[in-house]
Amino acid sequence: MRKSPSARRLNESALALDKAMQRAGIPSSDKESFLDWTIASLWNTFKEERMNQRIMIENEIRQLGLRFPNGTVKKDYAVSFELPTDKISDIELIGAEELGLVLAVGEDGRCSLSGKPKTAGDFSLKLRYRTVEGEPASELAIPVAFNPNPRDLWKNIPTDTDIPYYKPDCDNAYIKVEAAADGTPKKDIVAASQRGRSHAQEGRPRDDHFSLFHCDESDWYIIAVADGAGSAKYSRKGSEVACQTVIDHCKNLLLDNPAFESAIGEYEADRTNKEKRTKATQHIIDIVYKGAVKAHEAVKKVSEANEESRLKDFATTLMFAICKKYDFGWFIASFWVGDGAMCLFDADNKTAKLLGTPDEGEFSGQTRFLTMPEIFRDPEVVAKRLRMAIVPDFTALFLMSDGISDPMFETDKNLNDYAKWEEFYNNLQNGFPEDEIGGVDLSDDNEASKDQLLRWLDFWSPGNHDDRTIAILY
Repeated sequence: MRKSPSARRLNESALALDKAMQRAGIPSSDKESFLDWTIASLWNTFKEERMNQRIMIENEIRQLGLRFPNGTVKKDYAVSFELPTDKISDIELIGAEELGLVLAVGEDGRCSLSGKPKTAGDFSLKLRYRTVEGEPASELAIPVAFNPNPRDLWKNIPTDTDIPYYKPDCDNAYIKVEAAADGTPKKDIVAASQRGRSHAQEGRPRDDHFSLFHCDESDWYIIAVADGAGSAKYSRKGSEVACQTVIDHCKNLLLDNPAFESAIGEYEADRTNKEKRTKATQHIIDIVYKGAVKAHEAVKKVSEANEESRLKDFATTLMFAICKKYDFGWFIASFWVGDGAMCLFDADNKTAKLLGTPDEGEFSGQTRFLTMPEIFRDPEVVAKRLRMAIVPDFTALFLMSDGISDPMFETDKNLNDYAKWEEFYNNLQNGFPEDEIGGVDLSDDNEASKDQLLRWLDFWSPGNHDDRTIAILY
Protein backbone atom coordinates (compact mmCIF):
# COMPACT_ATOMS: atom_id res chain seq x y z
CA MET A 1 0.00 0.00 0.00
CA ARG A 2 1.45 3.36 -1.06
CA LYS A 3 1.90 6.05 1.65
CA SER A 4 0.47 9.55 1.25
CA PRO A 5 2.92 12.47 0.67
CA SER A 6 2.30 13.81 4.18
CA ALA A 7 2.95 10.41 5.70
CA ARG A 8 6.15 10.08 3.71
CA ARG A 9 7.29 13.54 4.86
CA LEU A 10 6.54 12.65 8.48
CA ASN A 11 8.51 9.41 8.14
CA GLU A 12 11.39 11.25 6.51
CA SER A 13 11.40 13.80 9.36
CA ALA A 14 11.49 11.03 11.98
CA LEU A 15 14.45 9.35 10.23
CA ALA A 16 16.26 12.65 9.98
CA LEU A 17 15.67 13.29 13.69
CA ASP A 18 17.06 9.84 14.57
CA LYS A 19 20.21 10.49 12.55
CA ALA A 20 20.64 13.92 14.15
CA MET A 21 20.36 12.43 17.61
CA GLN A 22 22.92 9.74 16.72
CA ARG A 23 25.38 12.35 15.48
CA ALA A 24 24.88 14.37 18.67
CA GLY A 25 25.38 11.27 20.78
CA ILE A 26 21.87 11.38 22.24
CA PRO A 27 20.57 7.94 23.20
CA SER A 28 17.32 6.83 21.59
CA SER A 29 15.92 6.33 25.07
CA ASP A 30 16.05 10.14 25.55
CA LYS A 31 14.23 10.81 22.31
CA GLU A 32 10.92 11.83 23.95
CA SER A 33 12.47 14.16 26.47
CA PHE A 34 14.66 15.63 23.75
CA LEU A 35 11.58 16.35 21.65
CA ASP A 36 9.83 18.03 24.59
CA TRP A 37 12.90 20.16 25.25
CA THR A 38 13.22 21.14 21.58
CA ILE A 39 9.57 22.12 21.21
CA ALA A 40 9.64 24.13 24.44
CA SER A 41 12.80 25.93 23.36
CA LEU A 42 11.37 26.74 19.95
CA TRP A 43 8.10 27.93 21.49
CA ASN A 44 9.88 30.20 23.96
CA THR A 45 11.98 31.62 21.15
CA PHE A 46 8.86 32.19 19.05
CA LYS A 47 7.08 33.90 21.93
CA GLU A 48 10.09 36.08 22.64
CA GLU A 49 10.26 37.17 19.04
CA ARG A 50 6.55 37.99 19.06
CA MET A 51 6.95 39.95 22.30
CA ASN A 52 9.92 41.82 20.91
CA GLN A 53 7.92 42.61 17.79
CA ARG A 54 5.02 43.88 19.89
CA ILE A 55 7.30 46.01 22.07
CA MET A 56 8.98 47.49 19.00
CA ILE A 57 5.65 48.44 17.45
CA GLU A 58 4.33 49.86 20.73
CA ASN A 59 7.48 51.97 21.07
CA GLU A 60 7.10 53.14 17.49
CA ILE A 61 3.56 54.32 18.18
CA ARG A 62 4.56 56.01 21.44
CA GLN A 63 7.30 57.85 19.61
CA LEU A 64 4.65 59.36 17.34
CA GLY A 65 3.77 61.60 20.30
CA LEU A 66 0.07 61.59 19.55
CA ARG A 67 -1.69 64.55 21.13
CA PHE A 68 -5.18 65.78 20.30
CA PRO A 69 -5.81 69.55 20.37
CA ASN A 70 -8.47 71.03 22.62
CA GLY A 71 -11.94 71.60 21.21
CA THR A 72 -15.24 73.23 22.12
CA VAL A 73 -18.51 71.52 22.90
CA LYS A 74 -21.02 71.61 19.99
CA LYS A 75 -18.39 73.02 17.64
CA ASP A 76 -16.95 71.11 14.68
CA TYR A 77 -13.81 69.24 15.72
CA ALA A 78 -11.33 67.51 13.42
CA VAL A 79 -7.77 66.24 13.83
CA SER A 80 -5.62 64.15 11.46
CA PHE A 81 -2.77 61.79 12.34
CA GLU A 82 -0.98 58.73 10.97
CA LEU A 83 -0.55 55.18 12.28
CA PRO A 84 1.56 52.25 10.95
CA THR A 85 -1.46 50.34 9.68
CA ASP A 86 0.85 47.91 7.86
CA LYS A 87 1.98 46.65 11.29
CA ILE A 88 -1.18 46.85 13.41
CA SER A 89 -4.83 45.89 13.07
CA ASP A 90 -8.20 46.11 14.87
CA ILE A 91 -7.67 49.84 15.59
CA GLU A 92 -10.15 51.49 17.97
CA LEU A 93 -10.33 54.72 19.94
CA ILE A 94 -12.16 53.85 23.14
CA GLY A 95 -14.27 56.69 24.54
CA ALA A 96 -14.54 58.67 21.30
CA GLU A 97 -18.09 57.66 20.46
CA GLU A 98 -19.41 58.65 23.88
CA LEU A 99 -18.00 62.14 23.30
CA GLY A 100 -19.67 62.48 19.91
CA LEU A 101 -16.53 61.75 17.85
CA VAL A 102 -15.83 59.25 15.08
CA LEU A 103 -12.48 57.65 14.22
CA ALA A 104 -11.75 56.96 10.55
CA VAL A 105 -8.74 54.82 9.56
CA GLY A 106 -7.45 54.80 5.98
CA GLU A 107 -5.51 51.99 4.32
CA ASP A 108 -2.58 54.36 3.81
CA GLY A 109 -2.32 54.93 7.57
CA ARG A 110 -3.95 58.33 7.51
CA CYS A 111 -6.48 58.64 10.32
CA SER A 112 -8.92 61.29 11.43
CA LEU A 113 -11.00 62.02 14.50
CA SER A 114 -13.98 64.28 13.89
CA GLY A 115 -17.43 65.29 15.11
CA LYS A 116 -19.01 67.71 17.55
CA PRO A 117 -17.96 67.12 21.17
CA LYS A 118 -20.91 66.58 23.49
CA THR A 119 -19.33 67.08 26.90
CA ALA A 120 -16.90 69.56 28.40
CA GLY A 121 -13.94 68.39 30.50
CA ASP A 122 -10.57 66.61 30.43
CA PHE A 123 -10.64 63.11 28.96
CA SER A 124 -8.29 60.24 28.19
CA LEU A 125 -9.07 58.36 25.00
CA LYS A 126 -7.58 54.87 24.63
CA LEU A 127 -6.02 53.95 21.33
CA ARG A 128 -6.47 50.17 21.19
CA TYR A 129 -4.82 48.05 18.50
CA ARG A 130 -3.41 44.58 17.86
CA THR A 131 0.21 44.04 16.87
CA VAL A 132 0.26 40.24 16.41
CA GLU A 133 -2.69 38.01 15.63
CA GLY A 134 -3.69 36.07 18.72
CA GLU A 135 -1.88 38.39 21.12
CA PRO A 136 -3.74 40.66 23.57
CA ALA A 137 -4.52 44.16 22.26
CA SER A 138 -2.19 47.04 23.14
CA GLU A 139 -3.45 50.37 24.49
CA LEU A 140 -2.15 53.93 24.53
CA ALA A 141 -3.81 56.77 26.46
CA ILE A 142 -4.22 60.03 24.52
CA PRO A 143 -5.38 63.08 26.52
CA VAL A 144 -7.88 65.56 25.09
CA ALA A 145 -9.91 68.43 26.57
CA PHE A 146 -13.10 70.10 25.43
CA ASN A 147 -14.05 73.56 26.61
CA PRO A 148 -17.67 74.44 27.43
CA ASN A 149 -19.59 76.10 24.62
CA PRO A 150 -19.96 79.79 25.57
CA ARG A 151 -23.66 79.54 24.82
CA ASP A 152 -24.10 76.86 27.48
CA LEU A 153 -22.67 79.13 30.17
CA TRP A 154 -25.58 81.54 29.87
CA LYS A 155 -28.52 81.05 32.21
CA ASN A 156 -32.11 81.39 31.05
CA ILE A 157 -34.01 82.52 34.14
CA PRO A 158 -37.72 83.12 33.42
CA THR A 159 -39.07 86.58 34.05
CA ASP A 160 -41.14 86.91 37.22
CA THR A 161 -44.79 87.17 36.16
CA ASP A 162 -45.61 89.31 39.20
CA ILE A 163 -43.56 92.32 38.09
CA PRO A 164 -45.29 95.49 36.85
CA TYR A 165 -45.97 95.45 33.11
CA TYR A 166 -45.00 91.80 32.71
CA LYS A 167 -44.14 90.76 29.17
CA PRO A 168 -43.44 87.21 27.87
CA ASP A 169 -39.78 86.45 27.21
CA CYS A 170 -40.44 85.90 23.50
CA ASP A 171 -43.15 86.57 20.94
CA ASN A 172 -43.77 85.95 17.25
CA ALA A 173 -46.55 86.55 14.74
CA TYR A 174 -47.46 85.95 11.13
CA ILE A 175 -50.04 87.71 8.97
CA LYS A 176 -51.08 85.88 5.85
CA VAL A 177 -52.56 88.18 3.22
CA GLU A 178 -54.82 86.43 0.74
CA ALA A 179 -54.01 86.60 -2.96
CA ALA A 180 -55.69 89.15 -5.18
CA ALA A 181 -58.86 88.29 -7.09
CA ASP A 182 -56.79 87.40 -10.16
CA GLY A 183 -54.67 85.00 -8.12
CA THR A 184 -51.65 87.29 -7.78
CA PRO A 185 -49.95 86.57 -4.42
CA LYS A 186 -49.57 89.39 -1.93
CA LYS A 187 -46.81 90.04 0.54
CA ASP A 188 -47.13 88.59 4.04
CA ILE A 189 -45.70 89.84 7.34
CA VAL A 190 -43.69 87.84 9.86
CA ALA A 191 -42.11 89.05 13.09
CA ALA A 192 -40.33 87.67 16.13
CA SER A 193 -38.91 89.07 19.35
CA GLN A 194 -36.55 87.31 21.76
CA ARG A 195 -35.25 88.37 25.15
CA GLY A 196 -31.49 88.90 25.02
CA ARG A 197 -29.05 86.63 26.82
CA SER A 198 -27.92 89.47 29.07
CA HIS A 199 -31.50 89.81 30.34
CA ALA A 200 -32.10 86.06 30.55
CA GLN A 201 -28.92 85.66 32.60
CA GLU A 202 -30.42 87.80 35.36
CA GLY A 203 -34.10 86.96 34.89
CA ARG A 204 -34.89 90.46 33.61
CA PRO A 205 -37.77 91.05 31.17
CA ARG A 206 -37.72 91.64 27.43
CA ASP A 207 -37.81 95.35 26.58
CA ASP A 208 -38.40 95.10 22.80
CA HIS A 209 -41.81 95.02 21.14
CA PHE A 210 -43.47 94.80 17.74
CA SER A 211 -46.97 95.24 16.33
CA LEU A 212 -48.33 94.25 12.91
CA PHE A 213 -51.51 95.04 11.00
CA HIS A 214 -52.95 94.52 7.54
CA CYS A 215 -56.19 96.26 6.59
CA ASP A 216 -58.14 93.84 4.41
CA GLU A 217 -60.50 96.60 3.26
CA SER A 218 -57.87 99.07 2.03
CA ASP A 219 -54.85 96.73 1.66
CA TRP A 220 -52.56 98.93 3.77
CA TYR A 221 -49.79 97.30 5.81
CA ILE A 222 -48.64 98.82 9.11
CA ILE A 223 -45.51 97.52 10.87
CA ALA A 224 -43.90 98.83 14.06
CA VAL A 225 -40.81 97.83 16.07
CA ALA A 226 -39.60 99.44 19.30
CA ASP A 227 -36.56 98.85 21.50
CA GLY A 228 -37.04 99.79 25.15
CA ALA A 229 -33.98 101.31 26.77
CA GLY A 230 -32.11 98.75 28.86
CA SER A 231 -31.40 101.37 31.53
CA ALA A 232 -35.07 102.36 31.88
CA LYS A 233 -36.92 100.16 34.36
CA TYR A 234 -40.27 100.26 32.58
CA SER A 235 -39.11 100.54 28.99
CA ARG A 236 -40.83 97.25 28.20
CA LYS A 237 -44.14 99.07 28.66
CA GLY A 238 -42.94 102.11 26.75
CA SER A 239 -42.09 100.01 23.68
CA GLU A 240 -45.44 98.19 23.86
CA VAL A 241 -47.49 101.38 24.15
CA ALA A 242 -45.54 103.08 21.35
CA CYS A 243 -46.08 100.22 18.90
CA GLN A 244 -49.75 99.73 19.65
CA THR A 245 -50.50 103.45 19.54
CA VAL A 246 -49.09 104.00 16.05
CA ILE A 247 -50.89 100.91 14.78
CA ASP A 248 -54.22 102.14 16.17
CA HIS A 249 -53.70 105.69 14.89
CA CYS A 250 -52.62 104.70 11.39
CA LYS A 251 -55.22 102.01 10.78
CA ASN A 252 -58.03 104.43 11.65
CA LEU A 253 -56.77 106.86 9.01
CA LEU A 254 -56.00 104.21 6.38
CA LEU A 255 -59.22 102.23 6.53
CA ASP A 256 -60.96 104.63 4.15
CA ASN A 257 -59.00 107.69 3.05
CA PRO A 258 -59.75 108.60 -0.59
CA ALA A 259 -58.05 111.99 -0.25
CA PHE A 260 -54.76 110.34 0.71
CA GLU A 261 -55.10 107.73 -2.04
CA SER A 262 -55.71 110.52 -4.56
CA ALA A 263 -52.72 112.52 -3.33
CA ILE A 264 -50.46 109.48 -3.75
CA GLY A 265 -51.68 108.96 -7.32
CA GLU A 266 -51.13 112.61 -8.20
CA TYR A 267 -47.64 112.58 -6.69
CA GLU A 268 -46.72 109.45 -8.63
CA ALA A 269 -47.97 111.01 -11.88
CA ASP A 270 -45.65 114.02 -11.47
CA ARG A 271 -43.02 113.68 -8.77
CA THR A 272 -41.33 116.94 -9.83
CA ASN A 273 -44.45 118.95 -8.98
CA LYS A 274 -43.78 120.60 -5.60
CA GLU A 275 -47.45 121.27 -4.94
CA LYS A 276 -48.37 117.63 -5.42
CA ARG A 277 -45.45 116.52 -3.30
CA THR A 278 -46.46 118.94 -0.55
CA LYS A 279 -50.03 117.62 -0.66
CA ALA A 280 -48.85 114.02 -0.24
CA THR A 281 -46.42 115.08 2.47
CA GLN A 282 -49.17 116.76 4.45
CA HIS A 283 -51.05 113.48 4.57
CA ILE A 284 -47.88 111.72 5.71
CA ILE A 285 -47.53 114.26 8.50
CA ASP A 286 -51.15 113.68 9.58
CA ILE A 287 -50.83 109.90 9.48
CA VAL A 288 -47.21 109.02 10.22
CA TYR A 289 -45.74 111.97 12.09
CA LYS A 290 -48.82 112.55 14.23
CA GLY A 291 -48.86 108.82 14.92
CA ALA A 292 -45.39 109.18 16.43
CA VAL A 293 -46.53 112.21 18.42
CA LYS A 294 -49.51 110.26 19.75
CA ALA A 295 -47.18 107.42 20.70
CA HIS A 296 -45.05 109.88 22.69
CA GLU A 297 -48.14 111.25 24.41
CA ALA A 298 -49.47 107.76 25.16
CA VAL A 299 -46.22 106.71 26.81
CA LYS A 300 -46.19 109.96 28.77
CA LYS A 301 -49.73 109.29 29.97
CA VAL A 302 -48.74 105.84 31.22
CA SER A 303 -45.76 107.28 33.07
CA GLU A 304 -47.96 109.94 34.72
CA ALA A 305 -50.35 107.25 35.89
CA ASN A 306 -47.49 105.58 37.72
CA GLU A 307 -46.69 107.76 40.71
CA GLU A 308 -43.35 106.05 41.27
CA SER A 309 -41.94 106.67 37.81
CA ARG A 310 -40.82 109.38 35.41
CA LEU A 311 -41.17 109.56 31.63
CA LYS A 312 -37.58 108.50 31.08
CA ASP A 313 -38.33 105.26 32.93
CA PHE A 314 -40.39 104.30 29.87
CA ALA A 315 -37.74 105.32 27.30
CA THR A 316 -38.02 103.52 23.96
CA THR A 317 -37.00 103.83 20.35
CA LEU A 318 -39.62 103.51 17.59
CA MET A 319 -39.66 102.74 13.90
CA PHE A 320 -42.75 102.08 11.85
CA ALA A 321 -43.88 102.06 8.24
CA ILE A 322 -47.11 102.11 6.25
CA CYS A 323 -47.07 100.38 2.84
CA LYS A 324 -49.44 99.68 -0.01
CA LYS A 325 -49.16 98.12 -3.47
CA TYR A 326 -50.56 100.13 -6.41
CA ASP A 327 -50.54 99.48 -10.14
CA PHE A 328 -47.49 101.75 -10.43
CA GLY A 329 -45.62 100.10 -7.55
CA TRP A 330 -45.29 100.28 -3.78
CA PHE A 331 -45.83 103.40 -1.73
CA ILE A 332 -43.98 103.45 1.61
CA ALA A 333 -43.92 106.09 4.32
CA SER A 334 -42.04 105.73 7.59
CA PHE A 335 -40.86 107.26 10.86
CA TRP A 336 -37.70 106.36 12.76
CA VAL A 337 -36.26 107.54 16.05
CA GLY A 338 -33.43 105.63 17.73
CA ASP A 339 -30.99 102.98 16.61
CA GLY A 340 -31.61 99.67 14.82
CA ALA A 341 -32.34 99.53 11.09
CA MET A 342 -35.24 99.88 8.65
CA CYS A 343 -34.49 99.00 5.04
CA LEU A 344 -36.12 98.24 1.69
CA PHE A 345 -34.10 95.36 0.27
CA ASP A 346 -34.33 94.46 -3.43
CA ALA A 347 -32.30 91.38 -4.37
CA ASP A 348 -33.27 91.54 -8.06
CA ASN A 349 -32.00 95.07 -8.57
CA LYS A 350 -29.28 94.80 -5.92
CA THR A 351 -30.38 97.81 -3.90
CA ALA A 352 -30.80 98.45 -0.18
CA LYS A 353 -32.55 101.69 0.77
CA LEU A 354 -32.50 102.80 4.40
CA LEU A 355 -35.76 104.48 5.48
CA GLY A 356 -34.05 106.87 7.86
CA THR A 357 -30.83 107.35 9.75
CA PRO A 358 -29.83 105.60 12.99
CA ASP A 359 -29.86 108.03 15.91
CA GLU A 360 -26.85 108.60 18.10
CA GLY A 361 -26.98 110.42 21.40
CA GLU A 362 -24.49 112.85 22.84
CA PHE A 363 -22.02 110.08 23.62
CA SER A 364 -20.85 106.96 21.81
CA GLY A 365 -23.11 103.98 22.38
CA GLN A 366 -26.11 106.15 23.21
CA THR A 367 -29.21 106.75 21.14
CA ARG A 368 -32.27 108.98 21.16
CA PHE A 369 -35.70 107.92 22.33
CA LEU A 370 -39.30 108.63 21.48
CA THR A 371 -39.78 109.83 25.06
CA MET A 372 -37.37 112.77 24.62
CA PRO A 373 -39.48 115.97 24.20
CA GLU A 374 -36.92 117.58 21.89
CA ILE A 375 -37.58 114.89 19.28
CA PHE A 376 -40.62 116.83 18.08
CA ARG A 377 -39.45 120.43 18.56
CA ASP A 378 -37.13 120.94 15.59
CA PRO A 379 -38.92 120.83 12.17
CA GLU A 380 -35.67 119.92 10.40
CA VAL A 381 -35.11 117.00 12.75
CA VAL A 382 -38.69 115.87 12.22
CA ALA A 383 -38.20 115.93 8.45
CA LYS A 384 -35.11 113.77 8.91
CA ARG A 385 -37.17 111.13 10.68
CA LEU A 386 -39.91 110.95 8.03
CA ARG A 387 -39.46 109.12 4.73
CA MET A 388 -41.66 108.71 1.68
CA ALA A 389 -40.78 106.45 -1.24
CA ILE A 390 -42.28 104.81 -4.31
CA VAL A 391 -40.57 101.73 -5.71
CA PRO A 392 -41.65 99.23 -8.41
CA ASP A 393 -41.21 96.31 -6.02
CA PHE A 394 -38.87 94.93 -3.36
CA THR A 395 -37.78 91.62 -1.90
CA ALA A 396 -38.35 92.53 1.74
CA LEU A 397 -38.91 95.44 4.07
CA PHE A 398 -36.92 94.91 7.26
CA LEU A 399 -37.47 96.61 10.61
CA MET A 400 -35.09 95.46 13.36
CA SER A 401 -33.78 96.48 16.75
CA ASP A 402 -30.06 97.00 17.32
CA GLY A 403 -29.88 93.57 18.94
CA ILE A 404 -29.82 92.33 15.33
CA SER A 405 -28.36 95.25 13.38
CA ASP A 406 -25.30 95.58 15.63
CA PRO A 407 -23.98 92.01 15.24
CA MET A 408 -25.04 91.76 11.60
CA PHE A 409 -23.75 95.13 10.33
CA GLU A 410 -21.37 96.33 13.08
CA THR A 411 -21.23 99.95 11.84
CA ASP A 412 -23.67 102.55 10.52
CA LYS A 413 -21.58 102.70 7.35
CA ASN A 414 -22.27 99.04 6.67
CA LEU A 415 -25.99 99.74 6.88
CA ASN A 416 -25.62 101.58 3.57
CA ASP A 417 -23.69 98.75 1.92
CA TYR A 418 -25.81 96.52 -0.33
CA ALA A 419 -23.31 93.66 -0.04
CA LYS A 420 -23.83 93.58 3.74
CA TRP A 421 -27.61 93.43 3.28
CA GLU A 422 -27.20 90.63 0.77
CA GLU A 423 -25.04 88.77 3.31
CA PHE A 424 -27.69 89.37 5.96
CA TYR A 425 -30.44 88.08 3.67
CA ASN A 426 -28.41 84.95 2.93
CA ASN A 427 -27.87 84.37 6.64
CA LEU A 428 -31.58 84.77 7.19
CA GLN A 429 -32.39 82.17 4.54
CA ASN A 430 -29.60 79.70 5.29
CA GLY A 431 -29.34 80.02 9.05
CA PHE A 432 -26.22 79.14 11.02
CA PRO A 433 -25.42 75.43 10.55
CA GLU A 434 -22.45 75.65 12.94
CA ASP A 435 -24.94 76.54 15.70
CA GLU A 436 -27.55 74.10 14.40
CA ILE A 437 -29.88 77.00 13.62
CA GLY A 438 -31.91 76.71 10.44
CA GLY A 439 -32.92 79.43 8.05
CA VAL A 440 -36.23 81.19 7.52
CA ASP A 441 -38.34 80.15 4.53
CA LEU A 442 -39.74 83.45 3.27
CA SER A 443 -42.06 81.85 0.73
CA ASP A 444 -45.67 82.83 0.23
CA ASP A 445 -48.21 81.70 2.83
CA ASN A 446 -45.60 80.01 5.04
CA GLU A 447 -46.96 80.38 8.55
CA ALA A 448 -44.09 78.22 9.85
CA SER A 449 -41.80 81.18 9.14
CA LYS A 450 -42.75 82.78 12.46
CA ASP A 451 -41.32 79.86 14.44
CA GLN A 452 -38.32 79.63 12.12
CA LEU A 453 -37.65 83.33 12.64
CA LEU A 454 -37.89 83.06 16.42
CA ARG A 455 -35.42 80.18 16.37
CA TRP A 456 -33.13 82.15 14.03
CA LEU A 457 -32.92 84.96 16.59
CA ASP A 458 -30.88 82.64 18.80
CA PHE A 459 -27.79 83.05 16.58
CA TRP A 460 -24.53 83.44 18.45
CA SER A 461 -22.48 86.62 18.28
CA PRO A 462 -19.81 87.28 20.96
CA GLY A 463 -20.50 90.45 22.89
CA ASN A 464 -23.96 90.96 21.36
CA HIS A 465 -26.57 89.75 23.83
CA ASP A 466 -29.27 92.42 23.67
CA ASP A 467 -32.97 91.79 23.00
CA ARG A 468 -33.59 90.94 19.34
CA THR A 469 -36.66 91.93 17.37
CA ILE A 470 -37.35 91.89 13.65
CA ALA A 471 -40.41 92.36 11.44
CA ILE A 472 -40.38 91.50 7.74
CA LEU A 473 -42.80 92.36 4.96
CA TYR A 474 -42.04 89.96 2.11
